[in-house]
Amino acid sequence: MRLTSHRLALKQDQLISASTRAVFQIMLLVVELMANKLGLNSRNSSIPPSQDINRKKPATSKRTVTGKKPGGQPGHIGSTLEPVDHPDEVVTLPLDKRSLPKGECWESVGYEARQVIELHIQRKVVEYQAQIMRNQRGQQRTATFPADAKRPIQYGHSVIAHAVYLSMYQLIPYERLQNQFQDMFGIDLSMGTLVNFNQQLAQRLHRVFKPLAIEQIALADVACADETGVNINASRHWVHGISSTHWALLTPHKQRGVQAMKDIGVLPRFKGVLVHDHWSAYLQFECQHQYCNAHYLRELIRAHEQDDCRWAKLMHALLLKINQAVTDAGGELSESAIKGYRKRYRSLITRGEKESPVSPSEAGKRGRPKQSKARNLLDRLRIYEDDTLRFMTDAKVPFTNNQGEREIRMLKVQQKISGCFRSAGNAENYCLFRSYLSSCLKHGVSASEGINLLARNEWPEFIKQHLR
Repeated sequence: MRLTSHRLALKQDQLISASTRAVFQIMLLVVELMANKLGLNSRNSSIPPSQDINRKKPATSKRTVTGKKPGGQPGHIGSTLEPVDHPDEVVTLPLDKRSLPKGECWESVGYEARQVIELHIQRKVVEYQAQIMRNQRGQQRTATFPADAKRPIQYGHSVIAHAVYLSMYQLIPYERLQNQFQDMFGIDLSMGTLVNFNQQLAQRLHRVFKPLAIEQIALADVACADETGVNINASRHWVHGISSTHWALLTPHKQRGVQAMKDIGVLPRFKGVLVHDHWSAYLQFECQHQYCNAHYLRELIRAHEQDDCRWAKLMHALLLKINQAVTDAGGELSESAIKGYRKRYRSLITRGEKESPVSPSEAGKRGRPKQSKARNLLDRLRIYEDDTLRFMTDAKVPFTNNQGEREIRMLKVQQKISGCFRSAGNAENYCLFRSYLSSCLKHGVSASEGINLLARNEWPEFIKQHLR
């Protein structure tokens, strides 16, 4: 809704008293604030889709009509359940000879096989009996126990790994974990024991993985950064996420800004291209920047729908076209294409300056005049042109900051499940595990394998190669 004309008419009307004009100005301000608020959704702002009012699925499907049957098409490489060569158990089913017709001779000529995959879970207790030998003088020698059998009775690596996997990766709360281990495995685990499992493995991550991740991300050519608020013991904190192609690091901190980023230790050493959502704190570091164009696209939609800015709609289409052109070209555009797109980009900025002019300063007021959201967006696109279009000139730089947002997304899921972290230590442990597991997945190591190695006090190969 555009209220500029109404404000202008109100300002020019000399028949209205000063008090009445003030009342109408307040009413127009309230109308504008309500219209802007009610018009925001996940399409044109950073509001998550879950908070959209009366959210409905699109009336029409995004799929185009092709006339093909549903499912895999000819030539599609799929996955089929195949029989195994060496089954764990073979059950022979003899034919009931009484069912055979009498008076004929029957002989066995083979069998028809069918396999059924079952899952058998049970507790397994391994007892180590170290032989004791004694000589004639009464001296004794005892065989050496394995390194992981330090006490008369303890939990093995598989129990620890399974509990930590379900807790930190599948986000199952401690009480439900206790029930599962009791019902399925016949193992009684206290909540304190489950906490100790997590802390035990988190200490190893803190000593080895965390400093290594900081070093590797700081050396990367491109890194994606984002931050999100979390509740730690009823107090507002922030989790800062920064990741490269092969490494990820999540770190909780009391602050959101520059000091937190300095304490984490990555950005003060980072000299590559940092992809982020234009949070001003990131601009304090000596590196190049790429602003998340997904945020720009949403803001451009809002500028067109609410402020009736034609330039915003055209800029939205242009950014999408440039991104598609970069994708079609394999990540690198020709110099002529880059110059052509920059020319179109700047012409839309010029058009926008006419459609969304600078607000005239009001007499008697000091300082910079208040600008509309559309004008502020236009100014950012003009001032930070290189940081908006860097994806067009550098094949390593992505169009959006989706990678950075994915790294912190599971924190929101964890908050919905558990509500908050009970302590800063628990938040630190959770972030360390998610960082380690994300890095494992980036290197082709599954989450279960990564935790099993960690429980055995071992490391995946991508970490071991940096420890040699």
